[in-house]
Amino acid sequence: MYNNFAEFYDELMAYNADYSAREKYLYSLFKKHDRTPTLLLDLACGTGEFSTRFAKRGVSVIGVDVSADMLSVAREKSAEQGQDILYLCQNATELDLYGTVDGAICCLDSLNHITDYADFCTAIQKVALFLEKDRLFVFDVNTPYKHKEILGDNVFLVDSDVYCVWQNDFIGDNTVEINLDFFVPDGEVYYRTGESFCERAYTAEEIEKACKAAGLKIEAVYDDLTENPPQESSQRLIYVTRKKED
Repeated sequence: MYNNFAEFYDELMAYNADYSAREKYLYSLFKKHDRTPTLLLDLACGTGEFSTRFAKRGVSVIGVDVSADMLSVAREKSAEQGQDILYLCQNATELDLYGTVDGAICCLDSLNHITDYADFCTAIQKVALFLEKDRLFVFDVNTPYKHKEILGDNVFLVDSDVYCVWQNDFIGDNTVEINLDFFVPDGEVYYRTGESFCERAYTAEEIEKACKAAGLKIEAVYDDLTENPPQESSQRLIYVTRKKED
């Protein structure tokens, strides 16, 4: 997954992700609900943007992603910024760390890429397994509303240094098939490459059930980048969960 996308990921995500605001927001949630982690798991870390930003705050970070190409970009980025981060190429459902962490994040609808509910539950259980008791796992998810009403059967265009045609097809079960076509300038011509994948949105009940089975208590659910409760039109939700004591 995300082999061709890795080359363009940061540029396209900068279009609407606002990494700086999001990292500050995540950091504030740890401060509000617990404390600053000393060793943070960044699950589905992609190109390591959040890993690098947390590392700059003095937090030790383990970045995990299934894409070797994404991790190659992440390692180069972290090295350029003088940050020593451990990156592991692993599937979220097969997470295997060297020990426990005292904080975990999963950002930018990465969990939505797990389209099988059993695998979704397994990924959350794996994070909980390596999370110290009473510590936080903060993650975000796209909502069923976003998949049906915003992404749906729509097409989006991103025109920057790379031109991207982003086509979505709603295929039922809160799932969207996403096809990305990139047109990259090369002198007077363009070369084309692409990436295809699916995202599934899960209901509040499904997420609550998965967290409960993993031994995680949901401390709060916020509308994206706020401390407001979810709305019917919320497109992304932030879950603050805590590993419960035995």
